[in-house]
Amino acid sequence: MVSISVFFPCFNDETNIGTLVRDAFLVLPKITRNFEVIVVDDDSKDKSREVLKKLKKSYPKLKLVFHETNRGYGGTLKSGFTNSTKDLIFYTDGDGQYDVHELPILANLMTSDTDFVNGIKMTRRDPTYRIFVGNLYSFVARWLFWLPTYDVDCDFRLIRKKIIDKITLTSNSGAVCVELVKKCQLAGAKFRQVSIHHYQRRYGKSQFFRFNRIVSTFKELIMLWVKLFLLKK
Repeated sequence: MVSISVFFPCFNDETNIGTLVRDAFLVLPKITRNFEVIVVDDDSKDKSREVLKKLKKSYPKLKLVFHETNRGYGGTLKSGFTNSTKDLIFYTDGDGQYDVHELPILANLMTSDTDFVNGIKMTRRDPTYRIFVGNLYSFVARWLFWLPTYDVDCDFRLIRKKIIDKITLTSNSGAVCVELVKKCQLAGAKFRQVSIHHYQRRYGKSQFFRFNRIVSTFKELIMLWVKLFLLKK
């Protein structure tokens, strides 16, 4: 029977993370009896940790990872992958813009000849400026790195752990998604993609769309391209 690790990156997501955790514990038993749920809190400044500690009382099997300093989105994903122990690893963001109930769709596509199932947002439910920037970013990244996925900005992914164990992630910013997909491709992963729903963020604000984080992401993206395509030669 397949085993699945599910983890959620969390940063100032006190109003969203509880729903994700409860949904995960509802959905996973329908797929497998061998699973774990992990939340990686990246030094949240709101009441996320209080919410998570209360959830732990209701769900004793919930695994909590607390960063004492902020490591960025990439650092949070790296912690999630490191703490995942099952054969398959699923993650999605803690802001509640994706529906964990769609995880079985990805699980059904994870056949013996597949290593990486990536979501594609049917319709992006974000402000117009975010849609424009997000689409531009995905387009540039896809062609700059020759990525095997259409929507590298869609953080709704199911990956075989044996592929993750073959790669080393270095990015600490949002560039980690491009690095993840490209390095898994270079490690020999076979990809499948599927359309999934994307919802408007009900609470909180995006932590990515800030000037310093966007600049950091593009800097790491350029360095990643240099390492993978220039220095490697």
